[in-house]
Amino acid sequence: MSNKQNTAAMLDVQGLADTRRIAINRVGIKAIRHPVEVLDRSGGVQHTIAVFNMYVELPHNFKGTHMSRFVEILNSHEREISVETFPIMLREMVRKLEAETGRIEMNFPYFIAKSAPVSGVQSLMDYDVTLIGEISRGKIASTIKTVVPVTSLCPCSKRISERGAHNQRSHVTVTARILEHVWIEEIVQMVEAQASCELYGLLKRPDEKHVTERAYDNPKFVEDMVRDVAAKLNAEKRIGSYIVESENFESIHNHSAYALIENDRRNDSANDG
Repeated sequence: MSNKQNTAAMLDVQGLADTRRIAINRVGIKAIRHPVEVLDRSGGVQHTIAVFNMYVELPHNFKGTHMSRFVEILNSHEREISVETFPIMLREMVRKLEAETGRIEMNFPYFIAKSAPVSGVQSLMDYDVTLIGEISRGKIASTIKTVVPVTSLCPCSKRISERGAHNQRSHVTVTARILEHVWIEEIVQMVEAQASCELYGLLKRPDEKHVTERAYDNPKFVEDMVRDVAAKLNAEKRIGSYIVESENFESIHNHSAYALIENDRRNDSANDG
């Protein structure tokens, strides 16, 4: 028997019927690395490595899904993967996997060139970014999740201390459902402007003096941080819903301070109507 005949005789086990009548919400592959190109606001292209998760919904009557097809879809796009290509990939994925709903998550480091506030010396800051695309019965939703490290200084410590105040690095995470295109840089700048002070990859001594005094003059509780960022997100018409989180890695405690605000303005609009 030839190899061709052997291949033809192989049973497609995944395609067999399943009698348990239990649908699976997400089935697919996780943590597959792939080179990508990401456009930045300056018009340049960042070459990076992204970690992908790819899922579809599996109806109750199918035994399994074809895992290799996820990898085929990823490789067929080579490196031209971005927010703009997500709809194409999502539609291709649900078509090839014969599904009605699907989800792709792409996590990668994103770099922004920043100038120090006094010396002007330039350096790169990296941010953890996840692009999420979801499709359900032909309708597509896009989400950007961005982790922005900043400095926070405690207002209480400043008020009660005779010399200085404790501060710490904080992570502010914005998960925003996008209605129209939003640059990653815009979200980062929106968050950094509300912090006690933003971070820089490289600082000279005059810069260190500036950022220390800037934080001291702009104290923020973790509650202040999420409220101030939320106020900016509320004013952004291109964002339909969001979650903003702040975690302060406390410098005088062995725990973190944490706050979260969630707002789905689509529901607000429906209620107003």
